[in-house]
Amino acid sequence: MESLNLSHLYYFWTVVNEGTIARAAEILLLTPPTISTQIRHLERSLGAKLFSKSGRLLKLTDTGRTVYQYADEIFVIGRELMDAVKGRSVTGVKRIVVGVVNALPKLITYRLLEPALKLPEKVKLIIRHDTFEVLLRELAVHAIDVILSDTPLTSVSKMRAFNHLLGESPLSIMGTQTLAKAYRPQFPASLEGAPFLLPSRQNSARRELDRWLESHGLRPEIRGEIDDSALLKVFGQSGEGLFAVPTVIEQDVCRQYDVETVGRIEGIREQFFAIAGDRKLKNPAVVAISNAARHQLFDLSKPEFSEG
Repeated sequence: MESLNLSHLYYFWTVVNEGTIARAAEILLLTPPTISTQIRHLERSLGAKLFSKSGRLLKLTDTGRTVYQYADEIFVIGRELMDAVKGRSVTGVKRIVVGVVNALPKLITYRLLEPALKLPEKVKLIIRHDTFEVLLRELAVHAIDVILSDTPLTSVSKMRAFNHLLGESPLSIMGTQTLAKAYRPQFPASLEGAPFLLPSRQNSARRELDRWLESHGLRPEIRGEIDDSALLKVFGQSGEGLFAVPTVIEQDVCRQYDVETVGRIEGIREQFFAIAGDRKLKNPAVVAISNAARHQLFDLSKPEFSEG
């Protein structure tokens, strides 16, 4: 079996945690050149670069991020081992690393993950936001436990992973009180020429909304394309245009952003998935997320989602 120098790994882990080699050198009581040399030894043993330079800053490569995640796990467990041997109490907190695709609305993400924090056993959530492709690579090497996504894994991918449908939701069109008053009558015909804020066309909900608008012969005025769901809602709160959200968070969006519902599009069903390496979910926290999503979050028969 190939050996791994844990001292080199620890120096690398400390550099990432501290942000620079200079700060890590102060913590480790070593010189910066010494740490740089040890990290180069680690890179040679792994056969891959861990950092790339961006100006004067060090940036983790994809391999570097994977190595850091494993190193973090190793040294957390190491501290627990020392506590156990020395008779100190061990926290017993379970860690779950969740990959969240960038396009997933923040309110949906929170509502999905909240049940994991309410388990009798304490859970520490580690959330990593990135593109679907990057998160799939991290799932493949077990750097994360599950991916939350609005896009399923397709048969084109060669990796062994499974889609677990958490639920689906129609879309609600939202806007400020002024915009809602102007465009609520005659909805959805009123959307012709209406100011709209949308995510980019890489977003699955955007593609579905484009198809729906086209099928109804509607051409809104696109005022902006914003992939960050929270930023899009801030622009919508300012009255820059109407915007769409999954109906399951409609009431939350109304309260948080002081907007109103213009109308609902039942013809679009946005889906949400947990993607994991197992056909049957096993991690208790992931099981709690799945069960709560299916039986609570995406239950549109609840009173707050009734029409009227």
